[in-house]
Amino acid sequence: MRRIEEEIGRQLKKRKASVSVAESCTGGLIAHRLTNISGSSDYFDSAVVSYSNRAKIDLLGVSPSLITQHGPVSEPVARAMAEGIRRQRQTTIGLATTGLAGPLGATPEIPIGTVYIALASADGTVVRRFSFPGDREDIKRHAADTGLEMILAYAADLEA
Repeated sequence: MRRIEEEIGRQLKKRKASVSVAESCTGGLIAHRLTNISGSSDYFDSAVVSYSNRAKIDLLGVSPSLITQHGPVSEPVARAMAEGIRRQRQTTIGLATTGLAGPLGATPEIPIGTVYIALASADGTVVRRFSFPGDREDIKRHAADTGLEMILAYAADLEA
């Protein structure tokens, strides 16, 4: 069975599509996994690890008011991150992650393990909220796995 990263590469190359990522809670793990594949420069454009609010604003064009109103771990911020990286890098797909891996920072509204993953494309932007179990590393791994699955699902549906 092929690793998901290899299959993403195969699908994106076949469709002459490209991807860029904006990662917060995954800290570059998705970019790391995508670039572990030889030839990934054919379809992987770039990554921004926008861990701070300032980075989300300065590097991705996220509106400060979105962060103030909704918080950095939210659907609107994930959407703006994915759309921002896609727009700035002019890629087929822009993927973003923002979440709370813990162990600190939980609130009743945003418990540890809450992650938003957004995928922006010419078809629009899809944002999904997840509640991943485990410790910090587990949550990061689950979020990266899920982000890669979202890229693959979209890439496989693109017309060649």
